[in-house]
Amino acid sequence: MLMGRRPSLWISVCCCCCWPGSLVPSYLLLKEILSSFSCKLSKLFNNPSANSSAKALKVIFHDFPGGPEGFELFARFCYKNGDLQITPSNTPLLHCIAHFMEMSKATLSSSPCLINSTRKSLEMIQFWTWSDTVNSLKQCQELSAISGSSAVLGKILDSLLARIAAISDASPSDSPESSALRFSCDTRSTVSVKTGNSRSWWFEDLVLLDPRMIEKVIKGMLSRKIEHGTISRFLFYYLKSRLSNAALYEKKKKATEVTIELLNCLDVNSVSCKRLFGILRVSSSLKISRACRSTLEAMIGAQIDQASLDNLLIPSSTLIDSIYDVNLILRFLKSFLDIVGKELVARLKRVGRLMDLYLAEVAPDSCLKPAKFVALIASLPDAARDCHDAIYRAIDMYLEVHSQLSDEEKMKICCCINYEKLSSECCKHLAKNAKFPSRITIQALVSQHSKLRSLLQDTNNIKSTQKSPLKGKQCEDGEQIILYAKKLDLSIENEKLKAHLQGMHWRVMELEKVCKKMQTQMTSIMKSRKYPATSSGSRSLPRLCS
Repeated sequence: MLMGRRPSLWISVCCCCCWPGSLVPSYLLLKEILSSFSCKLSKLFNNPSANSSAKALKVIFHDFPGGPEGFELFARFCYKNGDLQITPSNTPLLHCIAHFMEMSKATLSSSPCLINSTRKSLEMIQFWTWSDTVNSLKQCQELSAISGSSAVLGKILDSLLARIAAISDASPSDSPESSALRFSCDTRSTVSVKTGNSRSWWFEDLVLLDPRMIEKVIKGMLSRKIEHGTISRFLFYYLKSRLSNAALYEKKKKATEVTIELLNCLDVNSVSCKRLFGILRVSSSLKISRACRSTLEAMIGAQIDQASLDNLLIPSSTLIDSIYDVNLILRFLKSFLDIVGKELVARLKRVGRLMDLYLAEVAPDSCLKPAKFVALIASLPDAARDCHDAIYRAIDMYLEVHSQLSDEEKMKICCCINYEKLSSECCKHLAKNAKFPSRITIQALVSQHSKLRSLLQDTNNIKSTQKSPLKGKQCEDGEQIILYAKKLDLSIENEKLKAHLQGMHWRVMELEKVCKKMQTQMTSIMKSRKYPATSSGSRSLPRLCS
């Protein structure tokens, strides 16, 4: 209770900002003193119905800024005729009280004006310490719904961002005593600067801000062109701090959603793919909104080529259709292709190698449906892989586990193989592999036959250009291979077909040896005759002969 001189009329003011049923503090004050500083009370007390009451006037405030503590500050200001110390720690609250009680001007010319006093304090904000600025910002987030808070928040936020921007632009070698860094001598942040971590010392001071205030801070940083890498590191640090404390479920969920949306505003190269996977794992238990999860998946997909196999091995939520979440990986790949397309071949091939590893992990899964397995293989364009040996091995494992599949289902799976990109070793293995349908074996043979034709044609072209004496031998070997392939009757029984295929592969191996020998001999002939190098003569032999 604040006491003044003996009044002619007392009033009781209750600040109802507490829980229903709780004890509400009351104050007996002189209405003349309060109304001389507050236009809001002056208008209320000048109401004829208020003056006609013989009883003490009772006024109830349901949302007074700062609750009972805020009202005490207001009353002390009035009773001391404005002689109240205004500091950075109470400036935001007093500024909001001045707006709430309509104290923009005094009702008496001799009465001090609270709004002017708080404005003068804000004009000196450049001399506030860093800790004063941070504490004032924390106070603003508690007053965000009150009229007048936006103006003071804007000034405090601008001051804080200017200091962070000065640190971000400063050289790491700058000393903490420099003008850009000398904000405070009483804050733990100064210690962080002295340890050499001069660009991220402010992280720990801002983690106590709520997600709404963090959103304002980050958007302010973006407008000031602060480095996206710094912002990204802070957001991951902020989220980790919020998730590790004992906050309520809803607060953790809100912090996660806000962090994801803010990370999405940054340059994709400044956001760590590994850390995004960390958020993904945490968000599963928080049940973030569908739109927010889609945003997170799109960010991961955009840089899936930076991921590792362990990142992709995310367990399925149901464990019915598959052990791992295959649908999630397919969404990642779709996002990647939407952004990258087929132009960035290097990135595309990195994803191809990653998916080959992933296929080897999921192929033994007995719950994985054929359609999903095919979708995984076909999710990337053919340019993503130079060799299909890994795909063949994955299919081989899948057919081993899913032996009950029909030939038609096996054919759909095997159609994903580009037989021209199979090595001779894999083709030889395929010829003897009983798990594959006979038609697939034939397709592999035809493909290898085409490769042999191309090889022989290229070899003939080289020898005709160099007028090599080995022409007769080459033609004989080539004709033998081609005639051998033509003699195959594709309608014969499977066992005979496999025997022919095996013989064909032996001939391929023999041809490779001949080609290597020819290459050595042609090199010797060119050196001995000293023929000038021509465009056709400098052409290297195909990979099969190298």
